[in-house]
Amino acid sequence: MQKFQDLPYVRPEMDVVSQAYETAIAALAGAASYEDARAAFFALQEQEMQFGTMYSLASVRNTIDTTDPYYEGEIKWLRENSARLIPLRKRYQEALAGSPFRKDFEQEFGPQMFRLVDARLRTTDERIIPDTIREGELCQQYQKDSALAVTEFRGEQCNFYGLLKHMESTDREERREAFHAWAALYEQISPRLDAQYDELVHLRDGMARTLGFPSYTELAYLERSRFDYTQEDAAAFRRQIREIITPAVAEIREKQRRRLGLDRLCYYDEALLFPEGNADPEGSMEELVAKAQAMYREMSPETGEFFDFMTEYRLFDLETRPGKRMGGYMTRFPAWKAPFIFSNFNGTSADVDVLTHEAGHAFQGYLAMRSIPVSMLSGSTSEINEIHSMSMEHFAYPWMESFFGANAEKYKTAHLIGALAVIPYMACVDEFQHRVYAQPDMTARERRQVWREIEKTYMPWRDYDGVAFLEEGGFWMQKQHIFLYPFYYIDYALAQMCAFQYYGRMKEDRAAAWQDYLTLCRAGGTKGYFELLETGRLLNPFRDGTVEKSVGHVIEELRRRY
Repeated sequence: MQKFQDLPYVRPEMDVVSQAYETAIAALAGAASYEDARAAFFALQEQEMQFGTMYSLASVRNTIDTTDPYYEGEIKWLRENSARLIPLRKRYQEALAGSPFRKDFEQEFGPQMFRLVDARLRTTDERIIPDTIREGELCQQYQKDSALAVTEFRGEQCNFYGLLKHMESTDREERREAFHAWAALYEQISPRLDAQYDELVHLRDGMARTLGFPSYTELAYLERSRFDYTQEDAAAFRRQIREIITPAVAEIREKQRRRLGLDRLCYYDEALLFPEGNADPEGSMEELVAKAQAMYREMSPETGEFFDFMTEYRLFDLETRPGKRMGGYMTRFPAWKAPFIFSNFNGTSADVDVLTHEAGHAFQGYLAMRSIPVSMLSGSTSEINEIHSMSMEHFAYPWMESFFGANAEKYKTAHLIGALAVIPYMACVDEFQHRVYAQPDMTARERRQVWREIEKTYMPWRDYDGVAFLEEGGFWMQKQHIFLYPFYYIDYALAQMCAFQYYGRMKEDRAAAWQDYLTLCRAGGTKGYFELLETGRLLNPFRDGTVEKSVGHVIEELRRRY
C-alpha cells in the first residue's frame, strides 16, 4: 500500500462491475453446493470492495477540497452510476436471499447478514433512482455551501471552525463578537440551506411513499438497520434524558455562570468552562499526532500496531483549510483494509478529541477488516460504532498530560462536562427530525419554531443574547447530520450511555473494561444491536433506569471536580 497522497484513484469500469453482478446472480442460481454459492458471494464482494474503495477515495478528496472540480465531477459520476446499479444489486440480493443455501450462510456467518440483505430489499427500488441521485446532489451542495462560507473577523478570514476558537476566548467581548459573526454566517446562507433541506425532506418522503412506507421515518429506521427498537423506544429514551440529564446539565450551567462571574450565561459563554481559560493542547498538528502514536503504543499492542499503520501511510487529513468540508469523520478503504480520519483542527481541545474519537472508529475498523470475512459485517450500526469512538475518548484519559501538560485535569473535567452536556442537544436533533418527517410540508419558519420549542424543553438554559435568527430557531442548521445523515444523532446519546458504563468500570478494573471493549470492537456488526450490547457486557439504554445507572457516577464526579 502507498501513502494516502499517492493512492491511485481509477474510475471504475461500470461494464465490468455490471458483469460481476450478472455473473454472481447466475452463479447463485446455478450453484450445486454451498461451496459454489459461497465462492460466488466472495467473488462479487471483492468487486464491490474495489468499487467502494474508489468511491471512498474520491469522496475523501472531494471533502478535503470542495472546490476541486475533478473530484467534484467524479463524485457526481460515481453517485449517478452507483444509483443505476440499483436494479442489478436488487436482483443479486434477491438471488442471495432466496438461495437454497441461505441456512448454510447463516450457520457460518450468523443471521445478521440476512437481516441486512432483507432490509436492503425493502429499501431499494429502481423507481427511486432519480430521487436518489438528486438527494446526493443536494447533500454535496450543502457541504460545499457550508465549507465556502467565510467572514472577516478582527482582520482574519475565518470559516465556521476559525470562529469557534475565538468563542473560547477568556475575553467575553471577543467571544460575543465571534458568536455574532458565526450566527451571521449561518443567517447569510440560510435561504440556500432552507431550500436544500425543504427539497431533501420532500424527496425522502416521496421515496418512502413510493416504497410503500407511511412516512420517511419508517424507511430511515430500516435503512439504518434499526431492527431492535422503535420510534416509541427512542421517545422513551429521550424522556429519560429530560428527566435525568437535563437537570444535571442545568446545575452545571448554573455553576459555570457563577464561576465566570456572569449575570446570565449566554450561548457564547458555554464553551468557556474556566475563567482563566480552557485547556488547549500543546504542540503543532505533527506533534499531536506523534503524541497520539506514543499513547497508542503504550495503551495496548493492538492500538500500537493500528496507529503505526495510520502514521506510516498518512491516513488522515486533520488541519482546517478554506474550501474544506466541515466536521470530522472516519471512513474506510476496504480493498486496502485501511481506515482514514478526516478532521478540522482549530487549536482547541477538540483536536485531541479527534485523535481519540475518530481513532476509536478507525481502530475498530482496522481490527474488523482483518478478521471478519464478510465486509458488510465488519462495521455495525451507528449506535454500536459510536461506542467504539466515545469509549476510546475515556480510555485515553491517563495520557492527557502528554497533550495538555499541567492542564490535563482541567481537560478531563471539561471533557466529562462536554460528554454529558451535549446529550440533551442530541435529543433535540432526534425529536426535531421525527417532527419534521411526520409533517414534511412544514415551512422553513415552522421548522424553526419547532426547533426552538424542542430546544427550550431539553436545554432551558440556552440564551442566544437576542440574536433574532437563533432566537427564532435557526440553530438547527449548523448540524450537518440533519442534512446528510437523517436520524443519525440519537445514536451518539445511546452510545455515550455505554461509554459512561465502560468509564465507570475503568475506575474499578481498567484491564477488564478494556477486554470487554476489545471484544465489542472485534465483533464488528456480526450480531444485532441488543446482542452486541450483551457481547460487550453493556446495559440496554432503552430500559428504564439505565440512563441513571450510566450517568450517575459521572454526575457525582463532576460535582466533585467542578
